[in-house]
Amino acid sequence: MSKNVRKPAKKEKDFSEKIIKILAQNANKAFNYKQIAAILEVDDTKSRNEIIRDLKILASKKKINETEPGKYFVKAISQDYYEGTIDMTGRKTAYFVCPELEEDVFIPTNNLNRALDKDTVKVYVYNRRKGRRPEGEVIEVIERKKTDFVGVIDIQKNFAFVSTANPKMYTDIFIPKDKLGEAEQGDVVLVHIEDWPKRADSPFGAVIKVLGKPGEHDTEIHAILAEYGLPAEFPVEVEVYAQKIDTTINEAEIKKRRDMRDTLTFTIDPKDAKDFDDALSFKKLENGNYEIGIHIADVSHYLQEGTILDDEAYQRATSVYLVDRVVPMLPEVLSNFACSLRPREEKYTFSAVFEITEKTQVVNQWFGRTVIFSDQRFSYEETQHILETKGDIIPDEISITAKSYQVPSEIVAATLKLDQLAKIFRRERMNNGAISFDKVEVKFNLDNEGEPEGVYFKISKDANHLIEEFMLLANKKVAEYIGKQKKTFIYRIHDEPNEDKLIAMQTVISKFGYKIDFRNKGDISKSLNALLNEVSGKKEQNLIDTLAIRTMSKAKYSTDNIGHYGLAFDYYSHFTSPIRRYPDVMVHRLLQHYLDGGKSVDEEKYEAKCLHSSTMEGLATNAERDSIKYMQVKYMQNHNDQEFLGVISGVTEWGIFVEIIENKCEGMVRIREIKDDYYTFDEKQYALVGATTKALLQLGDEIYVKVKNADLVKKQLDFNFIRRNV
Repeated sequence: MSKNVRKPAKKEKDFSEKIIKILAQNANKAFNYKQIAAILEVDDTKSRNEIIRDLKILASKKKINETEPGKYFVKAISQDYYEGTIDMTGRKTAYFVCPELEEDVFIPTNNLNRALDKDTVKVYVYNRRKGRRPEGEVIEVIERKKTDFVGVIDIQKNFAFVSTANPKMYTDIFIPKDKLGEAEQGDVVLVHIEDWPKRADSPFGAVIKVLGKPGEHDTEIHAILAEYGLPAEFPVEVEVYAQKIDTTINEAEIKKRRDMRDTLTFTIDPKDAKDFDDALSFKKLENGNYEIGIHIADVSHYLQEGTILDDEAYQRATSVYLVDRVVPMLPEVLSNFACSLRPREEKYTFSAVFEITEKTQVVNQWFGRTVIFSDQRFSYEETQHILETKGDIIPDEISITAKSYQVPSEIVAATLKLDQLAKIFRRERMNNGAISFDKVEVKFNLDNEGEPEGVYFKISKDANHLIEEFMLLANKKVAEYIGKQKKTFIYRIHDEPNEDKLIAMQTVISKFGYKIDFRNKGDISKSLNALLNEVSGKKEQNLIDTLAIRTMSKAKYSTDNIGHYGLAFDYYSHFTSPIRRYPDVMVHRLLQHYLDGGKSVDEEKYEAKCLHSSTMEGLATNAERDSIKYMQVKYMQNHNDQEFLGVISGVTEWGIFVEIIENKCEGMVRIREIKDDYYTFDEKQYALVGATTKALLQLGDEIYVKVKNADLVKKQLDFNFIRRNV
């Protein structure tokens, strides 16, 4: 990097929430920035300027009032009324979350007043004296977060009720007889809440879709999608539109692009992949450097703005990867055919091409539209075989075609060199503070009916890391190229870890003899990497990997670049997967717009698109997680006579959570089911303690369990305690 290129400014602090809290606690009293800075105990010029900035922003948004130039206050009708969101527990009580308050407010069941989980509400807060837990009462539901619910219908003579499996949905839904639709007794249905009359115990709703019978495979998978408002299929008009798109490769379009069809190019993907987003090209230059191209499907060539196809893709925002199927963002004619970089076919691509030295210095870069020809398709397993054997014949047991074959020598040489360079890139990232999350993924072998026959674990090896490093390079360099121009762009950002979560994690992992150092940002990343490396392959790995991930802030899309903490990048975006992620499509469009000399686009408009994309990504992730839980329960249904060795992964006042070591399935042993003593929960030891024996059941202990109950609808496993592993 040139010494004259200025690095991006460090992340600015946001004092907004703290300012609102100060003003709310002193309603009708005006403060200037100096007084607020004094209360916050900051005296540096940078922080004061940030306070001034945030005061002006809050005033412009009408969140605070400006009495006279430089003096601000919150005008409150009553200091006891606040707006915020409801966070339901599984016990028909809730907490009220509001940034103006120092702590969450407890809402008893009888004070919910028809509020549901994540609703925006107005709450009256009382019991605010020191030493007492504040409580509140919902005064008004301002906005429903969700009005569509999945549940099982119970039809009576003149009406019906729908009950959901969601533990945070504390009421059933009343369905009048004329709103039953095609539903029959016991069906799983999608219902829409239309009203909640003041004197009614339950909300009134209507059946909008029948999903099938409880426990049936397709019913439960469609129920998962419906629960998160995700579509199971494309509207007919969108499919028809997609079928009419011209997907031919023609000379007129090729002339507008950089022709790279003669450069050695290949893809590396999972063996069961249907769509191929990315390809790598490799050429050794006369000066000894390497020209490496990262070629990405040019989805934006086919997906034109303003069309019903683009509207549908934007609304979906992402493909959803369930345990037995993919719900694609794009119709199959595009995702699996026209856009997919299939072997021995010419394809339109959007490329990042780099000249790289032996020591991985990028000395030249080029971005733009290309046309490529993929010489060969490889799976990760085949590529790993090449790396481990330096090019031996691919055996038929790992061959995609189930036939052994010899990999061309030029591809072997390219793969080995790419691996060598990828290892240098990865080492540099780790040295710069990147965190290595190689969490074990649970996968299932499914039969033709979608029934689980076995469990296996997906573990990243050198072949996976090879692809990962070059995708990261493209994503980073594209973001860097636009970011340094100070133009509106879509970044993938990742904030620093939450300190409270780090402290909570330390409490848990100390039970296993581990610790983390979180005195500063650099220590955290080094300490986490050391921890993740130390637990690799041990029985507690999955638990600690999961805890470590939960301490991290969630990555999201934004036009406000704060960098990516987990990757240790100042600039990062998503450029490499437009078949399955809409933000990548927007990145392609913006990059081409700026390559063509276009002016910076409307930041507010694109920030709204970023928020939508992040929200949809979160829903898809939840659906994917639920589908894995469902399949784990289904798998364990067929093993209810078998003893399993598990590790205690959680301890509560109701019992212990146990994760089975051989398949990562997790369930609960209820405290009343442990018969060898009378146990109580000791919060300080984070353990169950036997009244007579004083024996402990604590995190990390190994015990044998059997399946007691496997509930497909609730996606829940209950275990019987058999004995300790001694």
